[in-house]
Amino acid sequence: MRMKAVVFDIGRVLIDWQPVRFYRARLGAARQAALFDAVDLEGMNAALDLGAPFRETVCALADKHPAYSEEIRLWHDSWLQMASPAIPGTATLLRALKARSVPVFALSNFGLGPFDLARAAYPVLKEFDRTYLSGALRLAKPDPAIYAAVEEDCGLPPEALLFTDDRPENIAAARARGWQTHLFAGAPDLAARLMAEGLLPHEGPHAA
Repeated sequence: MRMKAVVFDIGRVLIDWQPVRFYRARLGAARQAALFDAVDLEGMNAALDLGAPFRETVCALADKHPAYSEEIRLWHDSWLQMASPAIPGTATLLRALKARSVPVFALSNFGLGPFDLARAAYPVLKEFDRTYLSGALRLAKPDPAIYAAVEEDCGLPPEALLFTDDRPENIAAARARGWQTHLFAGAPDLAARLMAEGLLPHEGPHAA
């Protein structure tokens, strides 16, 4: 079956997401490492991805770790600096697909509060035909249930969906359901795949 829609992850596909890099630049390598060893920031972020309230969740963790309270609160107060810059070229591919009337969906582990910030800063995030966020669905990749929710909502069979994501475990879960997949390693590589599948022509700004 020919692919009928392209499904994009967001973090590290359309916009960068580098908390470690942010904290290392802000605090220095030693303090950053100590913070991440002492505080379960990944667990907090997983809770945000599943719909936990943004400010309240960050502040609650900060209150539990007074020695790192100021640093933890940066996760909320400086969140956009962790989620930057835009990944070069991916938005061009998304817009080229839309120009050819190929539906484009988002499927991302993303909290609702952080997504509001990201969408205001990156207009391309408003351009999806359908947006599936873990924070809204209360399901997160690579749980097979989140892929099933996409299938049910969009009405397309798994083999009609081409999914690109930077994490192998998310790609593997989609492939197990019969989706077509592409492990994201940069816009040029994704452009080549889209052209090979006939979703984009072999000429135009996306092919540069």
